[in-house]
Amino acid sequence: MSTFQELGLNEDLLKAITDLGFETPSEVQAKAIPILLEEDTDLVALAQTGTGKTAAFGFPMLQKIDIESRTTQGLILSPTRELCLQITNEMKLYGKYNKGLNVTAIYGGASIQDQAREVKRGAQVIVATPGRMKDMIKRRLVDISKIQYAVLDEADEMLNMGFKEDITEILSHTPDEKNTWLFSATMPREVATIAKKFMFEPKEITVGHKNEGSKTVSHEYYIANSRDRYHALKRLADVNPEIFAVIFCRTKRDTQQVAENLIGDGYSAGALHGDLSQNQRDIVMKQFRNKQIQMLVATDVAARGIDVDDITHVINYQLPDEIETYTHRSGRTGRAGKTGISMVIVNKGEVRKIKSIERIIKKDFIKKEIPNGMQICEVQLKATAAKVHAAKVNTDIDPYLEEINALFEEDTKEDLIKKFFSAEFTRFFKYYQKSKDLNVQDNGRDRGESGRRSSGGNAARYFINVGEKDGYDWMKLKDFLKEELNLGRDDVFKVDCKETFSFFNTEKEHQEKVLAFFTDYKQNGRFVNVEVTEDKGGRGGGGRNRGGGGGRRREGSGGGDRRKRNDGPRGERRSGGFGGDRKSGNSDRRSSSDRPDRRSSERSTSFSDRPRRSRRSED
Repeated sequence: MSTFQELGLNEDLLKAITDLGFETPSEVQAKAIPILLEEDTDLVALAQTGTGKTAAFGFPMLQKIDIESRTTQGLILSPTRELCLQITNEMKLYGKYNKGLNVTAIYGGASIQDQAREVKRGAQVIVATPGRMKDMIKRRLVDISKIQYAVLDEADEMLNMGFKEDITEILSHTPDEKNTWLFSATMPREVATIAKKFMFEPKEITVGHKNEGSKTVSHEYYIANSRDRYHALKRLADVNPEIFAVIFCRTKRDTQQVAENLIGDGYSAGALHGDLSQNQRDIVMKQFRNKQIQMLVATDVAARGIDVDDITHVINYQLPDEIETYTHRSGRTGRAGKTGISMVIVNKGEVRKIKSIERIIKKDFIKKEIPNGMQICEVQLKATAAKVHAAKVNTDIDPYLEEINALFEEDTKEDLIKKFFSAEFTRFFKYYQKSKDLNVQDNGRDRGESGRRSSGGNAARYFINVGEKDGYDWMKLKDFLKEELNLGRDDVFKVDCKETFSFFNTEKEHQEKVLAFFTDYKQNGRFVNVEVTEDKGGRGGGGRNRGGGGGRRREGSGGGDRRKRNDGPRGERRSGGFGGDRKSGNSDRRSSSDRPDRRSSERSTSFSDRPRRSRRSED
């Protein structure tokens, strides 16, 4: 069907559709709306984020409920506060001509009593997060015993977030004869289980293929050492001057840290994660929607409510723990028929995950090189020229033109152009002229081996004070050590990762290099200590040999330069980024200048000839 009129919607909804500027239904809308309007049936709809799923269930629900009744007839469950509020606002816009319609949002972080009063006024439709909804049912502040329609939106994400028990309990308070509509981007086993338990012979529609990525999104990956990941991120931002992106990190701490580093380096950035209050999250999202923030650094959970059509890039600063989550991430861009790019920054050990994602989303990744400094300078220069050429003349400067013209009366047009663009170009040129190549070549070998091998009596055994609590397993720790120490594939072996510490081996010829590298080495603000220990033949590797020395903090080590990081390639710091939680006691809010540069060969590099940048400079 080519128009909304042909789908069977009533006049009030069609008027709202016209006001919203919708012209033709999306594929999921064209498939779902006629079924839901014409039949009382359960439905499973699989479609990517950004394909118009809210309208696909919203229009039929609004047309079928009784506006004259104050009984709650529709329940929509969503995984996050942001998505809950987004759906609520959209439902209100869809039903703007339905007089008497009351759509109420129920979510954590706001007054439960205020929400209860809204429900009591007569909410025909409730949009809720599972946790708050379960709480209100327990307090008997809401009655869903007579609902006719239940929607599970982003069902896969709700289950990934651990809401299975909450959803099960909530639905147990609803009538058996209701219609259940399940909308999801992917169809993992847990979603299928929910569908089987709470739905009766559901109709199923699929837009594209199950778990498939959006056709409007292209996928790229870049290989860099773990220590260069942040510098790679900055280069990807610099080579895309008009970037408007969501940057995904795995943890709240990494999200906050990356956002603060970007802000300190002069980028317009902000953080979005679960430790922010609702008011802080609202401020960040408002700034992002208004493009006051150019790059939003977010966790997967917090980003579920982001619905912005003009996002140009999604950057996976770290790959998600679950491969299916990548589908949700990449769905943040390429929305409403527009094209988008999903970028992934990986180290050599993570390349194999790219192949796994390709199989899931049925899309190929393009391996690309991290741009070098001169490529970035060229792009920035041309972008500045295009911006100046397209600028509208501001006549308010006319009173000052005589004085300005006198200043440049001896300069030719060519001289003026050179001087003007040199002012913009020089900052990037100075920053990048001595920058190193961040690209790492993938040797294509499988890293699925344990790396444990016998080396006779020529091996050195080490103790290191990081372990599983720091996010390592033996493979991640081995990859980290090989990259940081610039060792070969088999030069690090017998890696044994414990809860708070680990052991590893190298040949004795590398012992001096290892101990020298980890002298005064810090990671995430704390010292990493490496000492020679004794290998007694077991996996745990014997006691620590204090006489071995190495890696311990020097007397008087102060933990790095305390200067503010207010200059990067972008120059002076720009306002507009909300850096995150400002509450007292936030131990993560430290300047990244407290973290010395992680290199063995460039520790004595001079910074006197650079812009006012801290020791995190990549040169």
